[in-house]
Amino acid sequence: MSRDVDERKKRKALRKLRKAAELAEQGLGPPLSDWEREFLEEVEARIEKYGSAFHDPEKGASDEPLSVLQSVKLKEIDKKARGKRGGFNQRKPLGSKKKSSFTPRIRQVDEDLEEDDAKEVSLPMAGPKLVSTTAPKAEEATQSPHKSPKARPVLRVIKGGTAND
Repeated sequence: MSRDVDERKKRKALRKLRKAAELAEQGLGPPLSDWEREFLEEVEARIEKYGSAFHDPEKGASDEPLSVLQSVKLKEIDKKARGKRGGFNQRKPLGSKKKSSFTPRIRQVDEDLEEDDAKEVSLPMAGPKLVSTTAPKAEEATQSPHKSPKARPVLRVIKGGTAND
């Protein structure tokens, strides 16, 4: 059972298939593998017989003669046949890069310190403390550190702050 595929699209796909096979025979690029030749022949036969080279609607649009993957493979074969590409190149394995002889220097913290400084660093640290920059008042010294001071801050007006002075 054939699908309703536009005749122009069928002719275009067949023309691309035949052109790729013809270019491969001319020998401009590397020779096609057996699988690639067989792929071109089978896809061409299916398009001529059924109007489309695939049946599953999830693999491509229903009005197209080739599925998405078939059209990608056809483009790859066409490039190979034209000699624009040296075949299907495989990726190199991840560990194939040449390893450099560079080894980073790991700095030891203790190298730069003298013995006196090293003793100071090795002392156990106490928890953080709040330090006041002003001298504590007698009444603040008796308060617990968790309570806020009772006196409000004094605000001063600085002259020259506005244009109306």
